[in-house]
Amino acid sequence: MTTYAELTQQILDYTETDDTVLTSTITNDFIEHTENKIMRDADLPVFRTYEYTQFTASTPFLTLPGGSAITPVDFSVIRSVMIYADGASATSTGDRTYLENKDMTFMNEYWPNRNTEGTPKYYSLWDQNSIYVVPTPSSALFCEVGLTRMPPRLSSTTTQTWLSRNAPALMLSGALVEAFRFLKGPAEMLQTYQQSYQLALRELAAEQQGRSRRDEYQHGVLRIPEPSFDPQLGSIKPLGGSTAGGGQ
Repeated sequence: MTTYAELTQQILDYTETDDTVLTSTITNDFIEHTENKIMRDADLPVFRTYEYTQFTASTPFLTLPGGSAITPVDFSVIRSVMIYADGASATSTGDRTYLENKDMTFMNEYWPNRNTEGTPKYYSLWDQNSIYVVPTPSSALFCEVGLTRMPPRLSSTTTQTWLSRNAPALMLSGALVEAFRFLKGPAEMLQTYQQSYQLALRELAAEQQGRSRRDEYQHGVLRIPEPSFDPQLGSIKPLGGSTAGGGQ
């Protein structure tokens, strides 16, 4: 577990500088860039959220829900769009229907007249904060939108986040990559921290995208294969059954 103050101090310690060289403004940029990179590199539950809104009848455009919380800075990906008829909340009882994501060229060919109304079947991202649906909704349907979005960031006011508590090595490695790029440090040090970031990312992804999305009742315990030693050849037998140095 790492707090904001601990991470910023670690950045200074690992780079052997002080806050006259790496000011809080600069280290905050390192942290922000690292959080953005992690969000793009790994599909973590902490980045998933659901928002609720309502269409306007006869209007095919819908501003993404969430008010000022949804901005181009922290909204990344639409994961799903569902429509239903009974109230804008997670506990609404109306039957939900998924809309299919399509390209705008398909949308315009499928439904060329936006004044013709019906029940929406498809959606497309219109711009950075709104979607377009066809057919144009004939009633004020409700909508549940699944989003990938940046949660509150690590800062001097938000001193701990899910990433800082559960992936401190990943946060540190990512920030040090940014720091050594900024400082134009030795190439081998930059490479070292890039490799450390990738290793920590793989470990987190294996946990959050692998183990956490398995059901042991159905799939059993996740097992990691390990290479075995072949005493006859005195070498490691690689995964897959072949022997190292095969062909001799």
